Amino acid sequence: MMEREIAVLVIGDEERTRSRLREALGASGWRVCTASSEDEALRLLSAGAPFDALVLDAGVAEGRGVDVLRRYRAGGGKIPVVVIGAQAEGIRQLLEGGANECVAGPWDGGQLALAIQKAVLTAKHLPQNEARLDNRAIAPDVDVGFVSVSDAMRRVFEMVDRVADADVPVMIRGESGVGKDVVARAIHARSSRRSGPFVKINCAALPSELLESELFGHEKGAFTGAHTEKPGKFELADGGTIFLDELGEMHVALQAKLLQVLQDEEFYRVGGRKPIRVDARVVVATNRELEAEIEKQRFREDLYYRLNVVSVRVPPLRERKEDILPLVEHFIAKYTAEGEGPEIRPDVLRRFLEHDWPGNVRELENMVRRLVVLGDEQLVLEELAVRSGVKSEGAPPPALPEEGLKEIARRAAMLAEREAIEQMPHSLIL
Repeated sequence: MMEREIAVLVIGDEERTRSRLREALGASGWRVCTASSEDEALRLLSAGAPFDALVLDAGVAEGRGVDVLRRYRAGGGKIPVVVIGAQAEGIRQLLEGGANECVAGPWDGGQLALAIQKAVLTAKHLPQNEARLDNRAIAPDVDVGFVSVSDAMRRVFEMVDRVADADVPVMIRGESGVGKDVVARAIHARSSRRSGPFVKINCAALPSELLESELFGHEKGAFTGAHTEKPGKFELADGGTIFLDELGEMHVALQAKLLQVLQDEEFYRVGGRKPIRVDARVVVATNRELEAEIEKQRFREDLYYRLNVVSVRVPPLRERKEDILPLVEHFIAKYTAEGEGPEIRPDVLRRFLEHDWPGNVRELENMVRRLVVLGDEQLVLEELAVRSGVKSEGAPPPALPEEGLKEIARRAAMLAEREAIEQMPHSLIL
């Protein structure tokens, strides 16, 4: 979603159409100017009036919409153009003439607003003249691995700056895959504890019995298999930050012990008799609505209020589509040698902008990695179509030939083998 006002120039012959467009786009809080002819539009543009997008009626000047568009592009015009009222048979011609988006008539305000947003975002971030994107990290002074250009994420990191040194518990909320762990690392990296350890544990990855031992450690002989004493994550985080990911998955009984640690600032190892005091800041994350979990008695209300001193919401990717193309470029560089990755076709990037990414940044990263490994943009387009429930003319995507399936399997096996080698202890590689 666009967070600032968009300036739009509407070009159309009919006063009724211009008035309707002015009203529809003005309802979105955008600034709208109108021109009744090509000459009037060119005068406004040559006068230096700043516009983010042009909206062109396909029937302008008695059907000369395509000619107007081509002359504008031939003259060096680079502002994104959205054409309305296009007929199905003329859309290809309009796109070839330089239109960024075409909205077939009859149109509605919501449909047009979305098309304008897509055109503006694509023009803003799409590589020009085959140039690579100039990625801008939102936290350039601290390398936390987050790439963003959106106002929504800028506000998140403004909050991170405000709470980093407050040394109070922070609850990070958001859907799976939005990057809550990266926000947690940013809080630690910008705090006075940055020289101390950052210790992360996923509360959903272990059963309750093992999770308790991981958090608080255990003494020798505390249970079967406890052959030596083991310090827990809280001890390891002394002087730094402990990050409890997926806190909503923690069992209620273990929540009670966590609450006691937060209140008393000390705990006992499993099977231990000596209290252990540590100085660790607690940051938690959850994708659950904890208020609803409290009503269902699956989360302790007292623990909720103890932890929810400061709450940071990380918006899903569909609410900050400005970040999609910079993230694509970032992941291409991440998964290719020296960042020399493939140039992705504009239609594929446009499809990336259209997709809602229910799996958020994690889903986008996996899709880009698949594209880098397989090198097949059409396969990625078909998979996105399936995920979005879109089928071309009502027919399922064409099945891959047997040779294509074999090639995918071969490349996947090569990738798995490479990853396995990278994860081996160095001493085992001869």
